[in-house]
Amino acid sequence: MARESDAPGFSAEERAAMKEYARELKTSRAKGRTKADSEAEVLAKIAEMPEADRVMAERIHALVKEHAPMLGTKTWYGMPAYTRDGKVVCFFQAAAKFKARYATFGFEGTADLDEGDMWATSFALLRIGPAEEQRIVELLRRAVD
Repeated sequence: MARESDAPGFSAEERAAMKEYARELKTSRAKGRTKADSEAEVLAKIAEMPEADRVMAERIHALVKEHAPMLGTKTWYGMPAYTRDGKVVCFFQAAAKFKARYATFGFEGTADLDEGDMWATSFALLRIGPAEEQRIVELLRRAVD
């Protein structure tokens, strides 16, 4: 179906994320790739973030490593993601990535967060204080149980 000429397309940020994902797919299939390579890529992506996003991403990374050490790491659309059996369980999306008002900590379908017929899978973050940290740990534990 043809799009109207004035219909919005993908933003430059969305196109960049898709290109990054294509590169990630190609890289993930490279022979000799190790868990350490994936960890280094995630840490490099975190280091590139603006300070507010970087502080939150570093804290989430530390919480995942401490409370869900069975999860692997990888970049996913250029953002830190945490995996089980190669499938993304949760991810951090920097506010700067899509020029958003807030960062996002989200979960994919492989996370066991089900609560009846409706539950949240994504959480807006402006900062991570003690209350947010406690909630993230609780969500991580539920996601991997």
